[in-house]
Amino acid sequence: MERTSACLVSSHDAVSTEREKLISVVSGCYNEEENIRECYERVRKVFHEIGRYRYEHIFIDNASQDRTAAILREIAAQDKNVKVILNARNFGHVRSGYHAMLQARGDAVISIVSDLQDPPELIKEFVAKWETGFRIVIGVKQESEESIIFFAVRRMYYEMVGRLAEIQLTKNATGFGLYDRRFIDILKEIDDPYPYFRGLVSEIGFPSAQISYLQPARKRGITSNNFYRLYDLAMLGITNHSKVPLRLATMLGFTLSFLSFIVAVFYLIFKLLFWQQFSLGLAPLVVGLFFFGSVQLFFIGILGEYIGAIHTQVLKRPLVIELERLNFELES
Repeated sequence: MERTSACLVSSHDAVSTEREKLISVVSGCYNEEENIRECYERVRKVFHEIGRYRYEHIFIDNASQDRTAAILREIAAQDKNVKVILNARNFGHVRSGYHAMLQARGDAVISIVSDLQDPPELIKEFVAKWETGFRIVIGVKQESEESIIFFAVRRMYYEMVGRLAEIQLTKNATGFGLYDRRFIDILKEIDDPYPYFRGLVSEIGFPSAQISYLQPARKRGITSNNFYRLYDLAMLGITNHSKVPLRLATMLGFTLSFLSFIVAVFYLIFKLLFWQQFSLGLAPLVVGLFFFGSVQLFFIGILGEYIGAIHTQVLKRPLVIELERLNFELES
């Protein structure tokens, strides 16, 4: 009888464990040897405190040049909850992080950067909101300890993209947040080779909860974001979710053509009325040529950005090429 009871208890425990939901945490990293271990430990501590979920922490390394990959190997060997993807080369943070999210198996997926500027402790609040029924919970940085100028420029960018976009984008959201399994499945169906993730969140349109936080300054290491990468992300947001620049080029072309016609008529009339006194002069001609040339080059550049976005979509290259995976074989 005792043996039967023990079997029943153990069977009940197995069923309970089976019913525990899995939450996946995804962290992209590049040259983060000084932050990666602390990121892992703080996430592990949060889930230990929550207690009622299984979790996996997926790190995707973008071919780091420091000891990041070696540290990830050590962590993965010690903790089977940690899974690692090592990329063959640096595919950029847009493609790399997105690829890792699509590999997650969890009932919910949490995206968090490994430089500790996204506080792991907010995971508790994300999960609490998710449990109330929200499929998406987004972290919104209302304040930041980074450079005031840099933060102001970011705010201006979010404001501009928000005005240009055909959908309502969440301002000051970097992608840090929790995303339900249904949302991740839709991303797989979309199959975008170079996605603007923040735009896709709004495009899909699930009701979302927002959690405000203060973004801490980076304590260790140097960010890999430079002007080109930030510009690339800005153009990606505009070309993927707005046709306004193209239509602006058309409307401005009509407007300038009309103004040019008016000026031409004005000059003609004055020249006919005051043939000897009225001189055309080179200044208006030179200014006009430079102005129209600048406008043309600007909108040719805009057109080039849209063509580049189409080119990327048509090529349909994989998001990343993986060099190696660690601990994923345990899924079976």
